[in-house]
Amino acid sequence: MEILETLYEELVGFFGITQAWEILKSGNYEVLRTYEGITTFIIPIIPLLVFLELILGLAYKKPQTRVYKVNFLIYVFNRFVGRFIAIAMVTLCIGWFQPLAIFQTSPTWYWFIYAYIIWEFGHFIYHYLGHKVRLFWCLHSTHHAPEDMNLSVTYAHFFLEAPYADTIRTIICILAGVQPEMLFVIMFIDGTYGAFIHVGENVMKKADFGFLGKYILTPSHHRVHHAKNPLYMDTNFCNLLNIWDRAFGTYQEEKEYEKIRYGITREMDSGNFMDVYFGEFVALGKDIWKAPGIKNKLMYVIMPPGWNHTGAHMTSKVVRSEYFNAQKTKDKAAA
Repeated sequence: MEILETLYEELVGFFGITQAWEILKSGNYEVLRTYEGITTFIIPIIPLLVFLELILGLAYKKPQTRVYKVNFLIYVFNRFVGRFIAIAMVTLCIGWFQPLAIFQTSPTWYWFIYAYIIWEFGHFIYHYLGHKVRLFWCLHSTHHAPEDMNLSVTYAHFFLEAPYADTIRTIICILAGVQPEMLFVIMFIDGTYGAFIHVGENVMKKADFGFLGKYILTPSHHRVHHAKNPLYMDTNFCNLLNIWDRAFGTYQEEKEYEKIRYGITREMDSGNFMDVYFGEFVALGKDIWKAPGIKNKLMYVIMPPGWNHTGAHMTSKVVRSEYFNAQKTKDKAAA
């Protein structure tokens, strides 16, 4: 009986409907005028969309079983392991770095815009490092392992990635003067929209949002980010505003002639939880073990994925360069 109660609590917790149900039962809708009341009804949207995606996938005979299975296992694993790593890192960073801030903002609409741009910068930095530093890629690769895109991919993260990501984003925001209260609001918006951009084609076929896609990052942009095609590799690192991708030259739109291929370039079994969750750590460990000398061993840890001590690099930069050179050669031959 206790197991059933635990499963019921986990199910309700996953959908995040406890508080919303209490409000509906009480009939007290005044709470909807508050931030807490609004978020209460927004939080369940993503889990409900995950369920809708699964139902539509079954209806269209595209259930993406391997993706849902492994991502569900990751969610369960992270629920138990991640309980020991809560919001402590964010709280510590606020306490340590707020006294060092260059100035302090105030709760106004223009400072909120400033704060969100700074948050996006922090997100860009964390996300860029997650692709360009091998150790951080080991944390991030779990999220890129699925070979299809759907909302369950939102839950596919190594349990240490969130503390690492929030530490970088929080330090940058706090040092730039963002108030903690404003930071928490932005984190909620970012988390909700960041989940939504993983929506699959079962729910939203073409997801470029028309003219809005010129200013914000869309599900189409994020599908590009999850692609392993040379054209798409290591692009679109932002989450909501694509301002920093444009500023740093990592912006890339989805092209009709280049069909997206999801997953990572390493040979792996995307239906195997252990390979998806720990495979990159194992691969890194093997490279370090075989590398000659301390310097080369350290380089495998801090250099981009694909770096090799022999000089036969297969980093995304090299792969993309070879792709674009091949395209130029092909265009010249056609002309």
